[in-house]
Amino acid sequence: MMQSMTGFGKATVNLKGKQVNIEVRSLNSKQLDLNLRLSGLVRPYENEIRTLVSGALERGKIDVSVYVEQGPEAGLPGIDRKLVKTYYTGLKSLARELKAPEGDLLAHVLRLPEVLKTEKAELEDKEWKQVKAGLVKALEGLSKFRTDEGKSLQKELERRIDLIRKNLKEIEKMDEMRVVRIKDRLRQSVAELKGQFDTNRFEAELIYYMEKLDITEEKVRLKTHCDYFTSTMREKGNGRKLGFISQELGREINTIGSKANDALIQKLVVLMKDELEKIKEQINNIL
Repeated sequence: MMQSMTGFGKATVNLKGKQVNIEVRSLNSKQLDLNLRLSGLVRPYENEIRTLVSGALERGKIDVSVYVEQGPEAGLPGIDRKLVKTYYTGLKSLARELKAPEGDLLAHVLRLPEVLKTEKAELEDKEWKQVKAGLVKALEGLSKFRTDEGKSLQKELERRIDLIRKNLKEIEKMDEMRVVRIKDRLRQSVAELKGQFDTNRFEAELIYYMEKLDITEEKVRLKTHCDYFTSTMREKGNGRKLGFISQELGREINTIGSKANDALIQKLVVLMKDELEKIKEQINNIL
Protein backbone atom coordinates (compact mmCIF):
# COMPACT_ATOMS: atom_id res chain seq x y z
CA MET A 1 0.00 0.00 0.00
CA MET A 2 1.43 3.36 -1.06
CA GLN A 3 1.93 5.99 1.66
CA SER A 4 2.75 9.67 1.52
CA MET A 5 5.56 11.06 3.66
CA THR A 6 3.37 14.02 4.63
CA GLY A 7 1.09 13.48 7.60
CA PHE A 8 -0.31 14.77 10.87
CA GLY A 9 -1.62 13.11 14.01
CA LYS A 10 -2.58 14.35 17.46
CA ALA A 11 -3.95 13.14 20.77
CA THR A 12 -4.96 14.64 24.11
CA VAL A 13 -4.42 12.91 27.44
CA ASN A 14 -6.24 14.18 30.53
CA LEU A 15 -4.41 13.57 33.79
CA LYS A 16 -5.16 14.77 37.29
CA GLY A 17 -4.54 18.50 37.37
CA LYS A 18 -3.13 18.71 33.83
CA GLN A 19 -3.71 18.04 30.16
CA VAL A 20 -1.05 16.57 27.84
CA ASN A 21 -1.27 17.60 24.18
CA ILE A 22 0.60 15.47 21.65
CA GLU A 23 1.18 16.40 18.00
CA VAL A 24 3.18 14.53 15.36
CA ARG A 25 3.94 16.05 11.95
CA SER A 26 5.78 14.53 9.00
CA LEU A 27 7.33 16.07 5.87
CA ASN A 28 9.56 14.81 3.06
CA SER A 29 13.07 13.59 3.86
CA LYS A 30 15.41 10.98 2.42
CA GLN A 31 16.12 9.62 5.92
CA LEU A 32 14.41 9.63 9.30
CA ASP A 33 14.98 13.12 10.72
CA LEU A 34 13.41 13.22 14.18
CA ASN A 35 12.94 16.44 16.16
CA LEU A 36 11.37 16.41 19.65
CA ARG A 37 9.87 19.33 21.58
CA LEU A 38 9.05 18.08 25.05
CA SER A 39 7.74 19.68 28.24
CA GLY A 40 9.83 19.20 31.35
CA LEU A 41 7.49 16.54 32.77
CA VAL A 42 8.03 14.18 29.82
CA ARG A 43 11.67 14.98 29.06
CA PRO A 44 12.94 12.07 31.22
CA TYR A 45 11.22 9.74 28.72
CA GLU A 46 12.94 11.19 25.65
CA ASN A 47 14.81 8.00 24.72
CA GLU A 48 11.67 5.91 25.00
CA ILE A 49 9.76 8.41 22.86
CA ARG A 50 12.50 8.34 20.20
CA THR A 51 12.42 4.55 20.11
CA LEU A 52 8.64 4.47 19.82
CA VAL A 53 8.51 7.03 17.00
CA SER A 54 11.45 5.50 15.09
CA GLY A 55 9.79 2.08 15.20
CA ALA A 56 6.47 3.41 13.94
CA LEU A 57 7.68 5.77 11.19
CA GLU A 58 10.13 4.57 8.57
CA ARG A 59 11.19 7.81 6.93
CA GLY A 60 10.50 11.55 6.84
CA LYS A 61 11.21 14.77 8.72
CA ILE A 62 9.28 14.10 11.92
CA ASP A 63 8.37 16.79 14.47
CA VAL A 64 6.96 15.52 17.78
CA SER A 65 5.52 17.99 20.28
CA VAL A 66 4.43 16.92 23.77
CA TYR A 67 3.42 19.83 25.99
CA VAL A 68 1.62 19.92 29.32
CA GLU A 69 -1.05 22.40 30.34
CA GLN A 70 -1.51 22.70 34.09
CA GLY A 71 -5.11 22.88 35.34
CA PRO A 72 -6.30 25.25 38.07
CA GLU A 73 -6.26 22.40 40.59
CA ALA A 74 -2.52 22.03 40.10
CA GLY A 75 -1.94 25.05 42.33
CA LEU A 76 0.23 28.08 41.82
CA PRO A 77 3.63 27.47 40.28
CA GLY A 78 6.78 27.80 42.33
CA ILE A 79 9.81 29.85 41.34
CA ASP A 80 13.29 28.45 40.81
CA ARG A 81 15.09 31.22 42.68
CA LYS A 82 18.57 30.02 41.81
CA LEU A 83 17.75 29.94 38.09
CA VAL A 84 16.12 33.39 38.29
CA LYS A 85 19.28 34.86 39.84
CA THR A 86 21.45 33.24 37.19
CA TYR A 87 19.29 34.56 34.34
CA TYR A 88 19.00 38.02 35.88
CA THR A 89 22.74 38.42 36.55
CA GLY A 90 23.64 37.25 33.07
CA LEU A 91 21.14 39.52 31.28
CA LYS A 92 22.10 42.52 33.41
CA SER A 93 25.78 42.01 32.62
CA LEU A 94 25.00 41.65 28.91
CA ALA A 95 22.88 44.82 28.90
CA ARG A 96 25.70 46.84 30.46
CA GLU A 97 28.23 45.39 28.03
CA LEU A 98 26.05 46.34 25.05
CA LYS A 99 25.07 49.65 26.64
CA ALA A 100 21.44 48.67 26.23
CA PRO A 101 18.62 49.80 28.54
CA GLU A 102 18.08 47.33 31.32
CA GLY A 103 14.37 48.01 31.62
CA ASP A 104 12.34 45.57 33.69
CA LEU A 105 14.65 42.57 33.40
CA LEU A 106 12.89 40.63 36.12
CA ALA A 107 9.63 40.52 34.16
CA HIS A 108 11.51 39.08 31.18
CA VAL A 109 13.37 36.57 33.33
CA LEU A 110 10.12 35.19 34.74
CA ARG A 111 9.04 34.27 31.20
CA LEU A 112 12.18 32.24 30.47
CA PRO A 113 12.09 28.40 30.38
CA GLU A 114 11.97 26.39 33.62
CA VAL A 115 11.71 29.50 35.86
CA LEU A 116 8.16 28.74 36.92
CA LYS A 117 7.58 25.16 37.97
CA THR A 118 5.06 23.11 39.81
CA GLU A 119 6.03 21.14 42.86
CA LYS A 120 5.69 17.87 40.94
CA ALA A 121 8.65 17.48 38.57
CA GLU A 122 7.87 14.10 37.00
CA LEU A 123 5.03 11.83 35.96
CA GLU A 124 3.93 8.78 37.87
CA ASP A 125 4.32 5.43 36.09
CA LYS A 126 0.56 5.22 35.57
CA GLU A 127 0.50 8.72 34.06
CA TRP A 128 3.41 7.96 31.73
CA LYS A 129 1.59 4.86 30.44
CA GLN A 130 -1.39 7.06 29.61
CA VAL A 131 0.85 9.59 27.82
CA LYS A 132 2.58 6.76 25.95
CA ALA A 133 -0.81 5.40 24.82
CA GLY A 134 -1.66 8.92 23.61
CA LEU A 135 1.56 9.07 21.59
CA VAL A 136 0.72 5.72 19.98
CA LYS A 137 -2.72 7.09 19.08
CA ALA A 138 -1.15 10.20 17.49
CA LEU A 139 1.27 8.03 15.49
CA GLU A 140 -1.62 5.86 14.28
CA GLY A 141 -3.46 9.01 13.20
CA LEU A 142 -0.42 10.16 11.24
CA SER A 143 -0.10 6.73 9.57
CA LYS A 144 -3.77 6.85 8.53
CA PHE A 145 -3.22 10.35 7.14
CA ARG A 146 -0.24 9.05 5.14
CA THR A 147 -2.24 6.10 3.81
CA ASP A 148 -5.20 8.25 2.74
CA GLU A 149 -2.94 10.69 0.93
CA GLY A 150 -1.02 7.74 -0.55
CA LYS A 151 -4.22 6.50 -2.21
CA SER A 152 -4.64 9.86 -3.94
CA LEU A 153 -1.01 9.83 -5.04
CA GLN A 154 -1.38 6.32 -6.46
CA LYS A 155 -4.39 7.35 -8.57
CA GLU A 156 -2.45 10.34 -9.88
CA LEU A 157 0.60 8.23 -10.78
CA GLU A 158 -1.54 5.58 -12.47
CA ARG A 159 -3.12 8.29 -14.60
CA ARG A 160 0.28 9.67 -15.62
CA ILE A 161 1.65 6.23 -16.49
CA ASP A 162 -1.47 5.50 -18.59
CA LEU A 163 -0.84 8.69 -20.55
CA ILE A 164 2.73 7.56 -21.26
CA ARG A 165 1.36 4.18 -22.43
CA LYS A 166 -1.16 5.95 -24.66
CA ASN A 167 1.56 8.04 -26.29
CA LEU A 168 3.70 4.93 -26.71
CA LYS A 169 0.89 3.23 -28.64
CA GLU A 170 0.69 6.25 -30.93
CA ILE A 171 4.44 6.05 -31.47
CA GLU A 172 4.13 2.35 -32.37
CA LYS A 173 1.57 3.21 -35.05
CA MET A 174 3.71 6.05 -36.40
CA ASP A 175 6.85 3.93 -36.36
CA GLU A 176 5.44 1.56 -39.00
CA MET A 177 4.88 4.46 -41.38
CA ARG A 178 8.23 6.00 -40.43
CA VAL A 179 10.10 2.88 -41.55
CA VAL A 180 8.17 2.82 -44.84
CA ARG A 181 9.00 6.48 -45.46
CA ILE A 182 12.69 5.91 -44.76
CA LYS A 183 12.85 2.94 -47.15
CA ASP A 184 11.03 4.87 -49.89
CA ARG A 185 13.40 7.79 -49.49
CA LEU A 186 16.42 5.49 -49.71
CA ARG A 187 15.06 3.74 -52.80
CA GLN A 188 14.56 7.09 -54.48
CA SER A 189 18.09 8.17 -53.61
CA VAL A 190 19.49 4.90 -54.93
CA ALA A 191 17.54 5.26 -58.17
CA GLU A 192 19.01 8.73 -58.69
CA LEU A 193 22.52 7.31 -58.37
CA LYS A 194 21.88 5.05 -61.42
CA GLY A 195 24.13 2.26 -60.28
CA GLN A 196 27.16 4.44 -59.53
CA PHE A 197 28.01 2.65 -56.25
CA ASP A 198 29.35 -0.56 -54.77
CA THR A 199 26.28 -2.74 -54.23
CA ASN A 200 27.78 -4.81 -51.41
CA ARG A 201 29.06 -1.75 -49.59
CA PHE A 202 25.71 -0.04 -50.08
CA GLU A 203 23.78 -2.96 -48.59
CA ALA A 204 26.06 -3.06 -45.55
CA GLU A 205 25.67 0.67 -44.98
CA LEU A 206 21.91 0.39 -45.43
CA ILE A 207 21.62 -2.32 -42.77
CA TYR A 208 23.76 -0.29 -40.38
CA TYR A 209 21.64 2.82 -41.01
CA MET A 210 18.35 1.00 -40.40
CA GLU A 211 19.68 -0.53 -37.17
CA LYS A 212 20.68 2.92 -35.89
CA LEU A 213 17.14 4.17 -36.47
CA ASP A 214 15.36 1.10 -35.11
CA ILE A 215 13.48 1.79 -31.84
CA THR A 216 11.87 -1.63 -31.37
CA GLU A 217 13.91 -2.53 -28.26
CA GLU A 218 13.27 0.86 -26.67
CA LYS A 219 9.51 0.54 -27.20
CA VAL A 220 9.48 -2.92 -25.61
CA ARG A 221 11.58 -1.81 -22.64
CA LEU A 222 9.48 1.32 -22.09
CA LYS A 223 6.31 -0.77 -21.99
CA THR A 224 7.96 -3.21 -19.56
CA HIS A 225 9.08 -0.37 -17.28
CA CYS A 226 5.53 1.08 -17.26
CA ASP A 227 4.12 -2.31 -16.22
CA TYR A 228 6.81 -2.69 -13.54
CA PHE A 229 6.09 0.81 -12.24
CA THR A 230 2.37 -0.02 -11.90
CA SER A 231 3.00 -3.29 -10.03
CA THR A 232 5.56 -1.64 -7.72
CA MET A 233 3.01 0.98 -6.64
CA ARG A 234 1.15 -1.80 -4.80
CA GLU A 235 4.20 -2.64 -2.68
CA LYS A 236 4.92 -1.19 0.77
CA GLY A 237 7.67 1.42 1.17
CA ASN A 238 8.06 1.78 -2.58
CA GLY A 239 9.19 5.42 -2.92
CA ARG A 240 12.89 4.77 -3.60
CA LYS A 241 12.13 1.87 -5.95
CA LEU A 242 9.71 3.98 -7.98
CA GLY A 243 12.43 6.62 -8.23
CA PHE A 244 14.82 4.11 -9.82
CA ILE A 245 12.16 2.91 -12.27
CA SER A 246 11.34 6.48 -13.28
CA GLN A 247 15.02 6.96 -14.21
CA GLU A 248 14.79 3.95 -16.54
CA LEU A 249 11.59 5.31 -18.05
CA GLY A 250 13.38 8.57 -18.81
CA ARG A 251 16.31 6.74 -20.40
CA GLU A 252 14.08 4.84 -22.85
CA ILE A 253 11.97 7.91 -23.69
CA ASN A 254 15.11 9.95 -24.44
CA THR A 255 16.56 7.19 -26.63
CA ILE A 256 13.34 6.91 -28.64
CA GLY A 257 13.42 10.66 -29.22
CA SER A 258 17.06 10.69 -30.36
CA LYS A 259 16.79 7.63 -32.65
CA ALA A 260 13.38 8.22 -34.22
CA ASN A 261 14.44 11.17 -36.40
CA ASP A 262 10.76 12.00 -36.89
CA ALA A 263 8.98 15.27 -36.01
CA LEU A 264 5.64 13.65 -35.12
CA ILE A 265 7.25 11.10 -32.82
CA GLN A 266 9.34 13.87 -31.24
CA LYS A 267 6.12 15.69 -30.24
CA LEU A 268 4.86 12.57 -28.47
CA VAL A 269 8.25 12.14 -26.79
CA VAL A 270 7.96 15.69 -25.41
CA LEU A 271 4.51 14.85 -24.01
CA MET A 272 5.87 11.70 -22.34
CA LYS A 273 8.76 13.67 -20.83
CA ASP A 274 6.27 16.17 -19.39
CA GLU A 275 4.26 13.37 -17.76
CA LEU A 276 7.43 11.77 -16.41
CA GLU A 277 8.54 15.03 -14.77
CA LYS A 278 5.17 15.26 -12.99
CA ILE A 279 5.60 11.64 -11.87
CA LYS A 280 9.04 12.40 -10.43
CA GLU A 281 7.63 15.37 -8.48
CA GLN A 282 5.01 13.11 -6.88
CA ILE A 283 7.52 10.35 -6.14
CA ASN A 284 9.46 12.74 -3.88
CA ASN A 285 6.49 12.65 -1.49
CA ILE A 286 6.13 8.84 -1.39
CA LEU A 287 7.38 6.82 1.56
